[in-house]
Amino acid sequence: MREFGSFIHKIEQSIVQNWTLDALTDYRGATLQYNDLARRIEKYHIIFEECGIKPGDKIAVSSRNCAAWAVTFLATVTYRAVIVPILHEFKPDNIHTIVNHSEARLLFVGEGVWEGLNEDAMPGLEGVVDLNAFAPLVDRTGQLTRTFGHLNELFGRKFPYKFRPEHVHYEPEVSTEDLALINYTSGTTGYSKGVMLPFRSLTSNVDYCARMIRLKPGDTIVSMLPMGHVFGMMYDFLYGISAGAHIFFLTRMPSPKIIMQSFPEIRPKVISSVPLVVEKIIKKFILPRIDNPLGKLLFKLPVISDVLKAKAREVAMNAFGGNFDEIIIGGAPFNAEIESFLQKIGFPYTIAYGMTECGPIICSSRWEDLRLSSCGLPADNMEVRIDSPDPYSEPGEVICRGANMMLGYYKNPEATAQTIDEYGWLHTGDLGLMDEDGYIYIKGRRKNMLLTSSGQNIYPEEIESMLNNMPYVSESLIVLQNNKLVALIYPDFDDAQANGLSQADLEQAMEENRVQLNENLPKFSQISKYKIYPEEFEKTAKRSIKRFLYQEAKG
Repeated sequence: MREFGSFIHKIEQSIVQNWTLDALTDYRGATLQYNDLARRIEKYHIIFEECGIKPGDKIAVSSRNCAAWAVTFLATVTYRAVIVPILHEFKPDNIHTIVNHSEARLLFVGEGVWEGLNEDAMPGLEGVVDLNAFAPLVDRTGQLTRTFGHLNELFGRKFPYKFRPEHVHYEPEVSTEDLALINYTSGTTGYSKGVMLPFRSLTSNVDYCARMIRLKPGDTIVSMLPMGHVFGMMYDFLYGISAGAHIFFLTRMPSPKIIMQSFPEIRPKVISSVPLVVEKIIKKFILPRIDNPLGKLLFKLPVISDVLKAKAREVAMNAFGGNFDEIIIGGAPFNAEIESFLQKIGFPYTIAYGMTECGPIICSSRWEDLRLSSCGLPADNMEVRIDSPDPYSEPGEVICRGANMMLGYYKNPEATAQTIDEYGWLHTGDLGLMDEDGYIYIKGRRKNMLLTSSGQNIYPEEIESMLNNMPYVSESLIVLQNNKLVALIYPDFDDAQANGLSQADLEQAMEENRVQLNENLPKFSQISKYKIYPEEFEKTAKRSIKRFLYQEAKG
């Protein structure tokens, strides 16, 4: 296992070394340089100190991705308090519960969050601060108001002769096992647990990113995944800051339109994304250029095919800004046909497999080394096994252990014991296979696996991946009803309307898809019928469908 140093020291070192470089930008808004970031962190530290916050106390933050969110996070961890990121998409009752369960003393909120909250439902809070106005909203002790009223004076008293790089000094964590953050999983089962990640996990993940991605100071990153979830938090934010990168926050939903508009301006060096975003852009803007009889024919011809592939790669690269080293895709299964297409044209993508409980990285490989349908090799500092009599041919649960792992679930020893066994192996709940070289292939979630009365195991994600690539299908779910497989489909209504399809035409297209799909499936996993859904399936913040809401759907 590799040795690693202090996470807090990495942040301190990056701020000092990149003092005059741009650090954080709200897209089409203000920019903070690393020296500005340092000043704001010091002001937070003054607030914490004046309010009696101690290392180990909990500070919660709930907001869209923005520079102020990032400052709050960094100020908290460098003070050695425990940060509690709360997804702004959570309903008020969920936020109340998390604030209370985590025992947060202060809550920082962004635009649109506070309006739905009830301060009386969070009796343990000492204060609430508006991130945008940087002003108290609730102050139960009076200390927040006093401190904010004299903050510039307190800062000037602490640094009377100009704030300089040599003033940036944060006390490191006493132990790598010290608790750094509690991340409440949004999950697809409806139940949130507080994942306790120590500084050890943050450091190990950042070190791994540095070896795999190789950013240089001044390189740009777009933060479009919610930083309240560890995938975006690690790849876009924590690794980016430690590398001296310039992070842009879109501050809005990363729709294909926003991406096509902003990426050519920002020209990010590294992009992390959930599959849905990449799939939509490839399907809407790239595939239509070659998805015709001539394009398909050219792909089969040896010489002209290379020209066509190069052109398709150029178009795809430019759609994401044209300057990136690779796109890191994770958080949900990737469409198999889209992935095959990307690999065929030499598009630099890689699949990262992980979970909140590992902060998040379990497996990944550089795009040059990635194998089709694989999520790569186990990360440094991580052991990965397939719990199966024959892990090369019989799917089993993916289990792992190592430096990236959590300490456990906050105030929930029962759930911790159910997830981490007596030998220290974390049971992911995912089913997978391993090849002879150690590459891991995820088949699906164990809880999602469908077992028919004939004893056949069906992995719905594999069927959904095929169905989602068929005409007029935006997304789908495969469920088991009365021992028969049913496809729940949310159609691409925009595409159907553009092609003049009526409701009856659309239903006929879905039936044709069903018949065609069944021709490529074994008899035991064929679809008996379909049901059209008028709205997108409800999703978690990382864009995974909340399957539990649809398991009992009737068709």
